[in-house]
Amino acid sequence: MYRTREYLECAENCAQLAEQAPTAPAARRYQRMEAAWRALAEEQQWLDGEVPPVGRPNSSALHL
Repeated sequence: MYRTREYLECAENCAQLAEQAPTAPAARRYQRMEAAWRALAEEQQWLDGEVPPVGRPNSSALHL
């Protein structure tokens, strides 16, 4: 839970930096960083067992 919160705070910081960026390339760079932090937060939630895996095949289907 702690890491998820930390990652989301980093994502929010990047979003704020993107809004204040002096150039379009800098804003896009911060937006990509924001997306990466949010992806890390989602992965951490899964690792912590807070959310189930999405789109995983049924384990019984793997044993044909």
